Amino acid sequence: MHYGGVMARGPDLVGLTVLALLSVRPGHPYELHRMILDTHKDYVTGLPRSLYHAIDRLAGEELIVPAETSRQGRRPERTVYRLTEEGRAELTTRLRRLLEEPGPDTRTLNAALSLIGGLSAREAERALLTRAAALESAVFACDAYLRNLRESGLPPVLTLELECERALRGAELDWVRGVLERLASGELAWPDHTGPGTTGETP
Repeated sequence: MHYGGVMARGPDLVGLTVLALLSVRPGHPYELHRMILDTHKDYVTGLPRSLYHAIDRLAGEELIVPAETSRQGRRPERTVYRLTEEGRAELTTRLRRLLEEPGPDTRTLNAALSLIGGLSAREAERALLTRAAALESAVFACDAYLRNLRESGLPPVLTLELECERALRGAELDWVRGVLERLASGELAWPDHTGPGTTGETP
């Protein structure tokens, strides 16, 4: 069964991470590389090549632009990049989409949760509400499908895969509902200044 509208080749998680890190402050590729490693964003693969390719793509789309170029001693020149307003809007759109749409690859949810501080509390809440609705539909459809298979006399051993999928989706739905309850009650604090991996009070 298919849940969500993630493209076959998957979202650009490296590019998303670059946008999110630059939303905190400008930086050059080496700094971004270190931040990815230091904050354990393990869903980012293919470093450092994938990082440089992502920076080239984002710069070509004018989502990031060079802010300055510096050189220390005999080291090669380093270009510091900053996020444009278009880049900030793109970050919000990409993050929201990853949160809204359940998909088969858990890395997308891990990435979105790792960078969720790039959204306001209201944006995150709306995205998670959309995800919860999609998960509810998926669980309902899976339950109906399993019921039909069982009524047809199919041996239970042949439905184990579907049972596992239903259990995983149900567990995720329960977790998302729990996060939404914590947001609504104020138990889950939100950053003053949006940025990946930060916490604080909602303005």
